[in-house]
Amino acid sequence: MKVQAEFGVWDYVVVILVLLTSSSIGLYYRFTGGRQKTVEEYLHADKNMSIYTVAISLMASFMSAITILGVSSENYSFGFQFILIYLGHLIFTPIAAYLYLPIFFKLQTTSAYEYLEMRFGKTARLATSLSYTLQMILYTGVVIYAPALALEAVTGISRLTAVLSIGLVCMFYSTIGGMKAVILTDVLQSLLMFLGVFSIIISALVAHGGFANIWKIAELGNRTDIFNFNPDPTIRHSWFSLVIGGGVLYLSLYGVNQTQIQRYLTVKDLKRAQKALWLNWPIFCLLGIATSFSGLAIYSRYKDCDPVKAGYISSMDQLMPYYVVDTMGHIPGLAGLFVAGIFSASLSTISASLNSVAAVTMEDYYKPISKYLNKPELSPKKAATLTKCMAMGFGILCLGVSFLVQHLGALLKAALTIFGAVGGPILGLFSLGMFTLTANESGSLTGLVAGMAVSMWLAFAPKPPPNPLPTSIDGCNDNNLLNNIITIQVNESDYSWLYRVSYLYNGVIGLVITFSIGYLTSIIVRQFNGIKVEDENYNPNLFIPSLSQKLILKKHDNKVFKLVNRSNSCEDFKKNDISEL
Repeated sequence: MKVQAEFGVWDYVVVILVLLTSSSIGLYYRFTGGRQKTVEEYLHADKNMSIYTVAISLMASFMSAITILGVSSENYSFGFQFILIYLGHLIFTPIAAYLYLPIFFKLQTTSAYEYLEMRFGKTARLATSLSYTLQMILYTGVVIYAPALALEAVTGISRLTAVLSIGLVCMFYSTIGGMKAVILTDVLQSLLMFLGVFSIIISALVAHGGFANIWKIAELGNRTDIFNFNPDPTIRHSWFSLVIGGGVLYLSLYGVNQTQIQRYLTVKDLKRAQKALWLNWPIFCLLGIATSFSGLAIYSRYKDCDPVKAGYISSMDQLMPYYVVDTMGHIPGLAGLFVAGIFSASLSTISASLNSVAAVTMEDYYKPISKYLNKPELSPKKAATLTKCMAMGFGILCLGVSFLVQHLGALLKAALTIFGAVGGPILGLFSLGMFTLTANESGSLTGLVAGMAVSMWLAFAPKPPPNPLPTSIDGCNDNNLLNNIITIQVNESDYSWLYRVSYLYNGVIGLVITFSIGYLTSIIVRQFNGIKVEDENYNPNLFIPSLSQKLILKKHDNKVFKLVNRSNSCEDFKKNDISEL
């Protein structure tokens, strides 16, 4: 039977307490310590954050409500194989920690995209930071709206109330409290995410008598197979697409994304940042696997009466809140705890986005324009105030985008697709700069445009809808249920092979095209202009550690050669200023 939404007084109390607590953390950091009077404190938390809080914040930054709702419905519909994506995260963590992260720590730039100006030029920096800004505004608007849409359908919380509650509270504490408030609230919100997901698992374990019974039900529904090693790229989920495609997406987020780089720089040194990144993986993995298993737990209840097929809810993303109201709605405050967890997942992502986009706007747009117009440099206090206003402005803009989503239904899918498709080419651009000496600005920009065009084309190309595993409505016992459900059969052969490639490969394709075309174009440009790599004067800090060391040794050898050449004897050489070396 269809569940009637009931959200009691205690449920509202729990949600309101969570929102008030998040706001109070912002107020606390506004009136303590340095009171967010400098950009350094506001954006980098004075570099004195604990590695444990930063590790949790790294996880919370991209574990949004869309992820919580989406991963559970993914496992409900397609099975448990999705957990292999966390293996990809593990494999790519050392690459992010020991190749990309040291470069950002050497430079200590507020904007990650400042690196691209140092390596290639202003155009590369501006193009990439604009891509990031547009990506985050669209994504953040969706993060605000999507859970509001799902929760409205099953809890009775109006869409307007949910959107304004999430948006305004987050704007308040992230604007006045800065990065310290963002990271600390991430810790609180992560705890609530865990509580919300585990409340579902525990209720299912109690109802079915243990883990083994839930697993057996899922096994009978063909939802436990994780051994699909088929290398065919058109298969939606396999070991290869999840590990490689998921790993590249992870690397684009944790290796070169401004949101995460800014968090790394809130600790004192590189080793602490690397530890925080390593600690992030088991935390992220634990929540991810728990959310995945919650999908199987939900399936154990609805295996004979699928709520979507029965018409009780309109979207698979509403499964988790529907289950909570259905099974725990009678317990005062428990549904509220779950909703608080969903709100928290959105809050953590939104606050991360606002703070990071404000940093990019200050460093990549405002400062270069001010310098070009010969405006005097702002005092630390005025710069911090302006950055806060930027964060507030972007918050209002994202709220506006969230209201537009309901009128542009395709935007929900489009924004999420952009989030993955843009990451691969940007990762390819950074990799060109960090891993090669040959790459130049002309080549890198050509590669970026080509990679972005192809990955976006593939992302938005008409694709056959995925075929979920079968579900039933035989056990619904609903006299009003319409049994004349029409199933539309889709013939995949009607679609081009390219259009059937798994969505997880979008980032991989963007990375490969950006890197390869960028590298080849750079060689052609160098040949045409007669510019040799050996004649370039590179900054060793702009390259991965192994390449950086070679450049340092080369400079060392050149200086020794020059000193020996201008010395008439060994005695003269000894008298030279050896400190040059």
